[in-house]
Amino acid sequence: MGAKSLFQRLLGRPRVDAGEASTIPIAQSTLAPGAAHGAAGPATLADAGLKGYELSAEIGRGAMAVVYKATQLATGRQVAIKRLALQREFAPEDLQDVRDRFMREARAAGQLHHPEILEVVDAGQDGADAWIAFEYVLGRDLASFTRPEQLLPVAEVLQIGARLARALAYAHSHGVVHRDIKPANVMLDRVNGSLKLMDFGIARVADGSRTRTGLVLGTPSFMSPEQLAGLKVDGRSDLYSLGVLLYQLVCGRLPHHGDSMARLMYQIANEAPPDIRRFRPDLPEALALVLALALEKRPELRYQDGEQMARDLDTVVQMLTGDAPGPIGLDADVTQPAFAQTMRLSPKEAGQNSPSTDSEVPPASS
Repeated sequence: MGAKSLFQRLLGRPRVDAGEASTIPIAQSTLAPGAAHGAAGPATLADAGLKGYELSAEIGRGAMAVVYKATQLATGRQVAIKRLALQREFAPEDLQDVRDRFMREARAAGQLHHPEILEVVDAGQDGADAWIAFEYVLGRDLASFTRPEQLLPVAEVLQIGARLARALAYAHSHGVVHRDIKPANVMLDRVNGSLKLMDFGIARVADGSRTRTGLVLGTPSFMSPEQLAGLKVDGRSDLYSLGVLLYQLVCGRLPHHGDSMARLMYQIANEAPPDIRRFRPDLPEALALVLALALEKRPELRYQDGEQMARDLDTVVQMLTGDAPGPIGLDADVTQPAFAQTMRLSPKEAGQNSPSTDSEVPPASS
């Protein structure tokens, strides 16, 4: 038998009883022509602007952005354009810095070519605002599946989670942190199996330069403790947010609820989320452990990359579907469902956010 991962060792403990595609235009700079079709080569920005697009129906609207369906006139390609009202969100003296940062991030996002990351086609500035054009895809965002009466099958949710974790591993390996992972930023087409992680165009590049300005681009309930604190974040922050997303998709509620922003922030920073089995007693302990590890307060105790998280999610799916042996006694050298074999955590550290063995899990109605 090979050395067991932390995830596997935790599984060996005594058992406890127990929102449609968006597109956004960005003017005054566009990606190189080849990038619009996924061609190889570096993405560059040129002076073009929204005049290269014919906007049609509005297909989405939020506090900061409006999304349109559009046609790229040079190619006839259907795209989605998101127009960001930066002037409403930032002070006039900060606008130029924000626009410059946005364009750097859009340029970096244009380098990402992954089947489950929505392709950035173009980006630019339009007066004081900015826009970004994405490939146009059909489907529904995952927010549609967060209501208790519309939850997806658990195995399907975990398969989605593994695919997203691998997409994030790819983005993080290219130096891009999303910073706003939430159900509304994931598009799913269940008919053809398409899954797309959206809005990398407003992600921040993991370049070591951070300010609190970008905080407004996130969604507090899905933010990691370090992001809420305005600290430097890396890919592990996205994996925390992915853990929140999976928690909500599985049980129809968020791991933390507060009647004020201050209370919510305190909970995220200090309180372990409830064991998922409090709300879904039918779920396996293995899943509770994966979510507990993803939602650790300290980044060094979480999954260290998306591939690690994806492998553990794959293992739980296999357990749920009966395609693999039980968790105890798995040979980590063969199966590789590792949580973090390189982390060398003490048992006390590893179990910090693990489901408690001191009491039974209350029924779902409590």
